[in-house]
Amino acid sequence: MKKFFLHLTLIISLFTLSAKAQNKIIVSDLKCEMLSNPEGIDVLQPRLSWKIKADVKDVKQTAYQIIASSSLEKLNAGNGDLWNSGKIQSDASVNVIYNGKKLENRQDVYWKVTVFTNKDEIQSKENAHFSIGILTYADWKSTRWIGYEKTSPGDSISQYSRLSARYLRKEINLKKKVKNAKVYIMGMGLYELYINGNKIGDQVLAPVPTDYTKNVKYNVFDVTSQLQEGKNMLGTILGNGRFFTMRQDYKPYKIKTFGYPKMALQLFLEYTDGSKDVIRTDDSWKITTDGPILSNNEYDGEEYDARKEMEGWNTINFDDKKWLSAEYVQEPGGFYEGQMSANMKVKREVKPISIKQTPKGTYILDMGQNMVGWLQLKVKGKSGEKITMKFAESLQPDGSLYIANLRDAKTTDIYTLKGEGEEVWEPRFIFHGFRFVEISGFTTKPTLENFVGKVVYDDIQTTGTFDSSNPIMNQIFKNAWWGISGNYKGMPIDCPQRNERQPWLGDRTTGAYGESFLFDNQTLYAKWLDDIKYSQTIDGGLPDVAPAFWRYYGDNVTWPGTYITVADMLYQQFDDAKVVEKQYPYMKKWMDYMEENYLVDDIMTKDKYGDWCVPPESLELIRSKDPARLTDGELISSAFYYQLLNIMKKFAVIAHQEKDIQHYDELASRIKKSFNAKYLNADKNSYANNTVTANLLPLTFGMVPDELQTKIFENLVHQVEVVKNGHISTGVIGTQFLMRTLTNFGRGDLAFKLASNKTYPSWGYMVENGATTIWELWNGNTADPAMNSQNHVMLLGDLLIWYYENMAGIKSNPETPGFKQIIMKPDFNAGLTYVNASYESIYGTIKSDWKKNKKGLVWNISIPANTSAVVHLPASDISSVTVNKQKLSQFSGTYKTEDKTIVLTLPSGDYVLNIR
Repeated sequence: MKKFFLHLTLIISLFTLSAKAQNKIIVSDLKCEMLSNPEGIDVLQPRLSWKIKADVKDVKQTAYQIIASSSLEKLNAGNGDLWNSGKIQSDASVNVIYNGKKLENRQDVYWKVTVFTNKDEIQSKENAHFSIGILTYADWKSTRWIGYEKTSPGDSISQYSRLSARYLRKEINLKKKVKNAKVYIMGMGLYELYINGNKIGDQVLAPVPTDYTKNVKYNVFDVTSQLQEGKNMLGTILGNGRFFTMRQDYKPYKIKTFGYPKMALQLFLEYTDGSKDVIRTDDSWKITTDGPILSNNEYDGEEYDARKEMEGWNTINFDDKKWLSAEYVQEPGGFYEGQMSANMKVKREVKPISIKQTPKGTYILDMGQNMVGWLQLKVKGKSGEKITMKFAESLQPDGSLYIANLRDAKTTDIYTLKGEGEEVWEPRFIFHGFRFVEISGFTTKPTLENFVGKVVYDDIQTTGTFDSSNPIMNQIFKNAWWGISGNYKGMPIDCPQRNERQPWLGDRTTGAYGESFLFDNQTLYAKWLDDIKYSQTIDGGLPDVAPAFWRYYGDNVTWPGTYITVADMLYQQFDDAKVVEKQYPYMKKWMDYMEENYLVDDIMTKDKYGDWCVPPESLELIRSKDPARLTDGELISSAFYYQLLNIMKKFAVIAHQEKDIQHYDELASRIKKSFNAKYLNADKNSYANNTVTANLLPLTFGMVPDELQTKIFENLVHQVEVVKNGHISTGVIGTQFLMRTLTNFGRGDLAFKLASNKTYPSWGYMVENGATTIWELWNGNTADPAMNSQNHVMLLGDLLIWYYENMAGIKSNPETPGFKQIIMKPDFNAGLTYVNASYESIYGTIKSDWKKNKKGLVWNISIPANTSAVVHLPASDISSVTVNKQKLSQFSGTYKTEDKTIVLTLPSGDYVLNIR
């Protein structure tokens, strides 16, 4: 009996497989719209997906049938009252659009799928579920925003904002038995929700940040099991987050502020007798600011006085006579949207590796890893004693904290003891970027057991693994994982430690693409594209930071162009055409804006940052002062705009706007002509002043005349290999294309040298100097360290893409996005002797595990069901190749020989390829 395993991707469902169940179909990892928690879907025609896993080869879906019902009972009875698709002849198993009856606000949908393959018919055993959110403003109209629009003693509206947390409670009396109950909550800036003393959900720092004047996210929770007939208590704590901003009354021309924390909540109830009710926020709720959270500020930390704890405040029968009545307050202004991206969670714990006393009597705790999150504290002591924890990334030579690079961020948590046995505390509404913590206030010597590091980032899956024969490359990969995860905070931020933490667009232009191999970042970046869209000015301009918490509208190409390149990543890696269709009008508007305002004689004349962070000529310099190292800004902006025009041509087809293609074609042709006329030095085989970036961009983007491509590349290689002694000389822009272009033009060995270098400037130099994440500066330890974030990801460029596509050989064919067909073409001769990598694609797990030895090459690969792969083998003699111990000449699959390479087209399955 052949085995098949069908994976529906709609909501997460845990199903334990016993030894006796090995022959059964397994349904797990269920999602809708690629969401792990599909409560409150914000679209009426969501996309449904499933995975097929089989232990036999060449499994292809030929058809599917989806049944969707309004109740689980109807679904189990086979009654698709919402949608019965019938048998659809199609191989589509991802992004299948719901096409049933029109769904309504708060509609529950239960569905299952039958998949027909070339081998057998498979029916899902587990039922999947999603619910529609509140889609109209009118349905929120009678729900009032409540809060307290004043400061309390100890608060401060200043450069160093302090504001105590708001505690709210509402006792309700349910006179009937509850059948279904859901809470819809907007808690600005951050919230924790309780029912009858129990925290609802395991999310932290929720909801995700937005520009609250443009859009506000609500979260949805099924709380049926939390409610009982009779009295119940609803309670919330409101923290400040990005709403009551970290620097509330400081540089108002730059920093956007939103006001005091506030909340709107609806509890929808359906009783067993069929009746319904809604409980909303109004002025019958009670509120106090006199709780234990004295201050919570993302830059400065959280202060907590355990003596002020209010035992039972979020349970029934608590005496709240001293509490105030909540005030009706003005709404934030933005439209209400169901949150379609993940909340943050505590994703793992880190135990410290050492604790040492300093001469001044404090203690330095070393976590052994630059991490993002907070510290859990366990302590015993007398009432009123204070434990102070100050966080930093590194130490000074004398062993004390190095804090200059934090700028004016105080990064300090303070806990005041209650004095009742062992007390365990961790903050609620802040996070730190740190490796070291200075601890003071202990009356006895603390031990490592007093502390646990909590690692916090968006609740998304790690999808990629990579190991190779080069230890430096492996450590860089680990450092990248820690840096990327730590900077996922409901949006991609630049750094997690200093007084910045902003979603800079330019940091992710190509970085998001590399990150997509490590993390399932589809919904995060789809949300971020909305943030960028909402930040667009009426005339079409885009900022450098989005959401525009900082008003940086300076106009350039390379930073705002991220809007387009990230959309391209989502299409290429996740087959997300919908996001392209959605964003296309706004992308076009920006492209037109830049053309109309800054294109002069077909040269894009506006650039702002150049090739940011080029390695300077001296280890002591922050920025290079040598003009020979700096690339002309108009060259960068013109080349980049040309590339964006080519992406927009593809997008025009996807968005059914083919009429725009002619304009993009004609404009690109003109820019290419003017670009070469202005910058190409044909007699010297170089562009402009012959920097690596100046030559690299036109070569990568296809702007170089055909007859000069080889010579331009040879000159580029000379600049890297000889002039720069085989080291990086590019900044943020050039590094986005360097590794792939070197490899694609036949010099993967030179790319490998750059990747494995240990001396300045290189990623390995950071590792050799103790980095456990990626630095902001190539020489962050010697150039004024006060200017260096030790946890930035922008200098990764295309390194991670190169790891997967060029070293592991895991690449999505651009003609079949989303890894429907995989191109497996590792550079076996770059310098590695083995690579073992995997990537969890939207179709399933792709594996590439190859090893070279004196006898030849052994390559183990896995291709998910319902996909195929084009596999390139470094051989020309078919007699030297076996597939699963079978001679290639006897292999039933398709293959051909081209340019000393055997190219196999393989269907799904596991293969062992052996080349003598």
